[in-house]
Amino acid sequence: MVSVSPSDLLDGDMTVPWRRFDRRALFAIGLLLIGIGVGVFFVLRFGAAEAERDMRAWQDRLGIVIESRLEAVDQWVGAQYQTLDELAANTSLKLYMTQLALAGGDTEAIADEPAERSYLRNLLIATADQAGFTGPVTGPEIAADVTREGSAGIALLDASGRLLVATPGMPVIDAKLSEVLRTTPKGAHGLIDVYAGLGGAPTMGFMTPVRALQSDGGDDALIGYVIGVKLIETELFPRLKQPGATEATAEALLVRQEGAVVRFLSPIPVAAKPLEHALALDTPDLAEAYAVSTPGGFAIKRDYRDDEVLTTSRKVTGMPWVLIYKIDREEALAESDARRQRLLIAFFLIIGVVSAALIAVWFHASSRRAGEAAARFRALAQRHDRHQRFLTLVTDSQPNDIAIVDEKGVVRYGNRTLAQAVKLEPSELIGKALAALFGPVAARRIDAHNRQALETGTPVRETHQIEGDGHARVVQSVHIPLSEAFGIPRSVLLVNEDITEAITEREKRARGLRDLVNILLSVVDRRDPYSANHSMRVAEVAKAIAEEMDLAPTLTETVEIAGSLMNLGKIFVPAELLTANRPLTAEERKLIHASVLTSADLLAGVAFDGPVVETLRQMLEHVDGSGEPKGIGGEAILPTARVCAVANAFVSLVSDRAYRPRLAIDAAIDVLLGETGKRYERGVVAALINRLDNHGGRARWAKFDNPGGERDVLPPPGRRTPSD
Repeated sequence: MVSVSPSDLLDGDMTVPWRRFDRRALFAIGLLLIGIGVGVFFVLRFGAAEAERDMRAWQDRLGIVIESRLEAVDQWVGAQYQTLDELAANTSLKLYMTQLALAGGDTEAIADEPAERSYLRNLLIATADQAGFTGPVTGPEIAADVTREGSAGIALLDASGRLLVATPGMPVIDAKLSEVLRTTPKGAHGLIDVYAGLGGAPTMGFMTPVRALQSDGGDDALIGYVIGVKLIETELFPRLKQPGATEATAEALLVRQEGAVVRFLSPIPVAAKPLEHALALDTPDLAEAYAVSTPGGFAIKRDYRDDEVLTTSRKVTGMPWVLIYKIDREEALAESDARRQRLLIAFFLIIGVVSAALIAVWFHASSRRAGEAAARFRALAQRHDRHQRFLTLVTDSQPNDIAIVDEKGVVRYGNRTLAQAVKLEPSELIGKALAALFGPVAARRIDAHNRQALETGTPVRETHQIEGDGHARVVQSVHIPLSEAFGIPRSVLLVNEDITEAITEREKRARGLRDLVNILLSVVDRRDPYSANHSMRVAEVAKAIAEEMDLAPTLTETVEIAGSLMNLGKIFVPAELLTANRPLTAEERKLIHASVLTSADLLAGVAFDGPVVETLRQMLEHVDGSGEPKGIGGEAILPTARVCAVANAFVSLVSDRAYRPRLAIDAAIDVLLGETGKRYERGVVAALINRLDNHGGRARWAKFDNPGGERDVLPPPGRRTPSD
């Protein structure tokens, strides 16, 4: 579309009305394009459906033809075996073979053996002439036991495979005969597959067993074999041609797999003789390879000439052959392709006529609407200008830096506050890279958060510190993704807020809270000299465990404060009870035991950032649910309470008491491990051990052996626990 300047429209220039597109024209063009798209879709879909119907029709036609050719091939193979079976069933032949078998192969033991052998030889010759087991012979006719050079014939073998009688043209096939005798099941038909015989002529061999007279048909009755060798080019290959076929490119082929290649058995134009041509099975899209791997399939592939063909195949029964029937796709689908092409041409002619008519109508109407469009454009430009001034006024009045940054890290808009921060004019911000405004280090950080916001589609918040003008500022940045729905490329709205004062005030409040905690601790320590420093030690250990467990900063601060204030409730416990060095009564134990809950009640109205009060309320709970006051267990106990419970127990165990000496750290750990899964969580105890063994905890906490006392959580008499 050609761009239009506001001055063109405002001046009312009508010399080029075709340049003045309005929404209705765009809508009409859009409808036209949609109509064209829908029409093309349905035309192509119709053409595809027609092509699919033609494909199914050709699949049926090729299937009918190949089934008839398969039947012809099967009949021919069956006829060869039938000829040899009839010969093997001849009574005279069986009588001779039976006598020979009974004589252990000694021909001299058979009466009138020469006459019987001569009769059998004449019988084989007559059968060979009648059934076509004949072919060229080189050299004169010679005896059966002398090497011959023939191409076809019939021979009689004894059970061990020894040649007895043969026709004059029987070729020497010793190696092939040995292989077929070895691989053929006893008493079954055998096959010498197609091979290049005398002069390269395609030749095959068929073998049938001979059983003794009056035998029961079992394997023990096998006394010999009749084997026939035949030239197949003039008998078998003509059966591949379909009578009455009119297609010029239709062709039937016989192939077989030989290792990694497919061998062509029947003649093809690209080879001088049958059996000479073979192609690799992994040849891309090869029709013959597809036929071998998928007998019975139908597909469009490329044949041995690299022509695109429609092909189907069948496995020849009882033979290592695959019969293929194919026809060139160009010939088969020529009519379908032409019909689809005519349909597309007609459709596009109609579309062209309709488009020309619509353009003419629009061209005529556009000149009349040009003035109206100019007025609307003027009003729109004025409204857009007012909106832009209003948005600039709003953003410039904000104390925060505001910018729009595209996905390439280029600033597309910046307010006056940002411009002042980087010492530029607002108009100079446009087109600047982030690195040019904020420096390479800050630019990489901003770009990473921008990409995260664009990828997730949700705002990203982050807080960082900026050094400048001799002091540090804490800035909170919000990265808000802007989609293309806003009319701009994918961008991020970046808002930087200076929260230095808020952070300073928070730290001031935290220091005040810490001072309050220290004052309260000093009150407790003065009333209970035996628990001096106990709370601070619990706080220190609890914080270390929380850090090992990688708890959130708020939770880490919570365990530290809760540990510090856990003994606050002891201000309500009589001082003489806290300092007593005698065994306590059950009532006295209960009073001290509940001081932690009293601490929680005293602090209930204090606003902490974390769950300090609830942590104190749950410190006496056990992970197996046997604690108090509510008897909750497992994950229902706050992680901060689980941490404080282990920290309190550890500090108590490794500290001296008025009524018992302290435990060594390893002994204390053994006690805690004995209570894991009952009182304490195993993961918390493991974090404590890791701090002790791997992060200097043993050296730091060796000071806990200073004299002191603690009676806040005491077990029943006679049992030592981590709270002793």
